[in-house]
Amino acid sequence: MLSTIGASSESERMLAGEPATRRLAADLADTLAPGDVVALSGDLGVGKTAFARALIRQLAGDERLEVPSPTFTLVQTYDLPRFPVIHVDLYRINAPSELMEIGFPDLANGAALLIEWPERAGALLPPDRLEIELALAPEAGPDHRRLRIRGHGALASRTHRLVGMHRFLAEAGYGEAERTRLQGDASTRIYERATQDDRRAILMIAPRRPDGPPIRDGLSYSAIAHLAEDVVPFVALARALRERGISAPEIHAADLGEGLLILEDLGSEPIVVGNPPAPLDERYAAALEVLVTLHRVALPDRLPVAPSVSYQLPRYDLGALTIELQLLCDWYLPQQQATLTEDARDEFDVLWRDALAAALAAPPTWVLRDYHSPNLLWLPERKGIARVGVIDFQDALLGPAAYDVVSLLQDARVDVPETLEDALVSRYMKGRRAADRDFDLGQFVELYALMGAQRATKILGIFARLARRDGKPQYLRHQPRVWRNLRRSLSHPTLRALKTWYETHVPAPRSG
Repeated sequence: MLSTIGASSESERMLAGEPATRRLAADLADTLAPGDVVALSGDLGVGKTAFARALIRQLAGDERLEVPSPTFTLVQTYDLPRFPVIHVDLYRINAPSELMEIGFPDLANGAALLIEWPERAGALLPPDRLEIELALAPEAGPDHRRLRIRGHGALASRTHRLVGMHRFLAEAGYGEAERTRLQGDASTRIYERATQDDRRAILMIAPRRPDGPPIRDGLSYSAIAHLAEDVVPFVALARALRERGISAPEIHAADLGEGLLILEDLGSEPIVVGNPPAPLDERYAAALEVLVTLHRVALPDRLPVAPSVSYQLPRYDLGALTIELQLLCDWYLPQQQATLTEDARDEFDVLWRDALAAALAAPPTWVLRDYHSPNLLWLPERKGIARVGVIDFQDALLGPAAYDVVSLLQDARVDVPETLEDALVSRYMKGRRAADRDFDLGQFVELYALMGAQRATKILGIFARLARRDGKPQYLRHQPRVWRNLRRSLSHPTLRALKTWYETHVPAPRSG
């Protein structure tokens, strides 16, 4: 089902007990930002404090966090990981002067503000707010509540998305599903496992991303790097991969405009084992065979999405390749407290432009771009290449086949033994040569080293950016592995000049 839901910023629905309240609180928590105001209204005993408690615990990531009612203290403050939350109960407020005494007009500065009995604030209630009104529903049951949600001003668009998601889930048959957040990737996408009755599916929440600031020729980083801006590429690639016998998730329902997908649940069994994770040879070999199968045939550059809708795969062009490389200079080197002269940066650009000519001249195929262990699942009940589930490919491009082989075998998060890497590279080349006697083995080895060096350079910068800009320092522990992969790739004779530049200008990751 491919649909576009024209939801308004106002909605009424029934909350069937505590699980439904927790689900709504989780959805709302994903939309909140510092400065937001949530007004909770309803009669005594209707559950305003219970809803606020669920929302605060969701934002805290702690289901056992003590959240007392602020009826007597009036104001309760929580310093939470994302931003502070201030919980206010105005039930005992009798005059506007009392609001001024507690500093009410400034409470939302830098914090999310939850207000019970908001009508007591009168004209001091902020015009930009989300209103949640609760009422008893005795005809439905003692634990049921009738909910009205309404967005005003700046919060209207976010309320529109929240209402649209609830409607989408209901139309797809998952309106009352138990939803569990899955560990996310390095992006802003959200994944949840939805379970209703005996059915399970994955909810993917990926609203169209706002474009970043222009950094080159008036274009943002995401535009230059050809990163997916909506779910259309995912839908197109999922269908195309499945048509070729590859276990991408089937799409059960989609709202392309709102960035909502309900996907086949491929489970959670990985192609690695242990902690720290180590490759399972059979599963890595099967994952490699997926690429051999895919790369043996000519692949289209335009893919159908829906009636009268198609998707044109972008080329992995020089702009995309080089903007990724600049992440090393812009993020990794500052992280290592290293600086570049203008001449050194110019030399970096020239050396890479010369080296990348080989990648640009290579026969193009689909580059899934994130074809590595976090995005590959094991499906032992299936046969052949279908045993490997592939779940992340929305940023796919047309480019050199070597890129995804490197992505798999020089995994940024997993130590792949060199013996296994070498054996699988050899297996890949034999598989390609068996289907095409003109497949150039020497050229592939050169491209494998080239794309390995490009990818490792990019990832060093990405992990530094995730730590510094996005507050995700956990990615730094992988930098030494990426550094080792980079040095191994740069050892190829065709990259000698680049190797010298790196030895001169790029320090190894600092420990800790």
